[in-house]
Amino acid sequence: MTIEQMIARQQQLVDAARAEHRDLNADESAEYERLQRQIADARQAAGSAHANPAPASTSTEGEGQRAASQTANPDPEAETRAAQAERERVLHIQSLCRQFDMDPAEFINNGSTEDQVRAAVIDNLTRHNAPVASHITQVDDENDRFRRMASDSLVMRSGMTLGHPEEGARSLTGMSLRDLAIECLQRDGYQDGSLLRKGPEEIYDIVAKRAFYNPESAFPAILDQTIEKAYKEGYNKAPVTFDRFTKKGSLRDFKKHDNYYLAGPVGEFLEVPENGELKHDVFEDAHLPQRQLKTYGRQFTLSRKAFIDDDIGLVTSIPARYAASARKTINKQVYEILVNNNTIYDGAKLFGTEHKNMLATGTGITQEAMQTMIMALSNQKDQFGEAIIIRPATIVVPSGMKFDMYTLFFSPTINTSDNTQAVNPLYEYRDSIQVVEDPTINVLCGGFGNVMPWFLFGDQSDTDGIEVDYLNGQEIPNIRRMETPGTLGFVWDIYLDWGISVMDYRGIVKNPGVKVDTKLKLA
Repeated sequence: MTIEQMIARQQQLVDAARAEHRDLNADESAEYERLQRQIADARQAAGSAHANPAPASTSTEGEGQRAASQTANPDPEAETRAAQAERERVLHIQSLCRQFDMDPAEFINNGSTEDQVRAAVIDNLTRHNAPVASHITQVDDENDRFRRMASDSLVMRSGMTLGHPEEGARSLTGMSLRDLAIECLQRDGYQDGSLLRKGPEEIYDIVAKRAFYNPESAFPAILDQTIEKAYKEGYNKAPVTFDRFTKKGSLRDFKKHDNYYLAGPVGEFLEVPENGELKHDVFEDAHLPQRQLKTYGRQFTLSRKAFIDDDIGLVTSIPARYAASARKTINKQVYEILVNNNTIYDGAKLFGTEHKNMLATGTGITQEAMQTMIMALSNQKDQFGEAIIIRPATIVVPSGMKFDMYTLFFSPTINTSDNTQAVNPLYEYRDSIQVVEDPTINVLCGGFGNVMPWFLFGDQSDTDGIEVDYLNGQEIPNIRRMETPGTLGFVWDIYLDWGISVMDYRGIVKNPGVKVDTKLKLA
């Protein structure tokens, strides 16, 4: 094909994509870039032939052979650099023109530079009275788009699902970590025509050295984005239940916060006789427990071995598991407070006779037990001795009790001692009380065959109960890549700051429970 024919074919590809209001697909992009390389090679050959015409007939035979050798064997590294530069020019021009609905073909074919295309864009916007500043800030750098594509492709390759992956990401899912690193090195301007012939261990050494001295290098930046998406996915999908009956709070630092106080009740209204005076009222405050944050975290490494083995799980599944572990750790700590029944802010155990929030004898799921626990909530007094109303909201049970709970709440009638049908009063609570089942209680109590407690929580608008605080309200773990020369791998820290406090015992009632077992014995 001549240069003109190759340019015409490129224009056909671009026109077809524009007619369908889309970007070039993977096959079209590959053909377009192949044609562009051929065009660059042809132009370079034409320029070389013009600059170095064939030797005259009077030349000696040795001089003719040297000239022919120079024409047949050009510098391979120079060709690679020229082809890469031309490829980047085309990609950047396509991205820029696409943002402003302009045809890139003319600029690509006439050899315009990126600066010349930007000037043409601004001129076009100015002539059409478009707001230049607001559009220019929306120009999407092709390298940033490639990083998003590569990041999404790694996440999808691991088997995770993304709601709206970057367009073109699926075309990169077949790339190994080595292939991706080579592409990143070329985009970063690394000049080495032999990259494709290097093995994974050599590519790793190059990428690692460049990353240590340039934290913005494409390859580690792609890994950062991939890990961030993976661990957010893992954090959000972690199977925990603590957030269904605890309050979420926020603290701004790691100091002990003991100035959290509760305003006392105002006095009753007194009758004012004719011409009488109003009595002055004095109310008091009561301090609530201290709250304090602690930092929890882990560290993991994408090792040299994992890179060579193309172990994609170390940048997807492992971060997701660590992020889920953060949520599970909070979940376990909350249940340890409930099960261990340690002393709290007032020097007494969380559940006991002093707080009037625990049944004297443990029971299974019965109507009598539920009625007693509901009454225990509604008969509590506040810090100042005044009656309060706490509505039942959440029942928390170990694994194995939820079946009985559904039977208790969703049956309109019950059998009485006389074997007759009667109205089930708990049926009215079926929509206002949620049931939470968590096997963490089973594990903390030693598993099936042991006595396991269960709990009734009041509505969070009526009482504080247990509160989980985060630093500045941030629930999702932080992630930070460590740039440490000499380390055989890329290292990331994952950490999160939280604190758990019992704010008020009045909103929780404990049933010591009974032995929980399966209906049938397991092998």
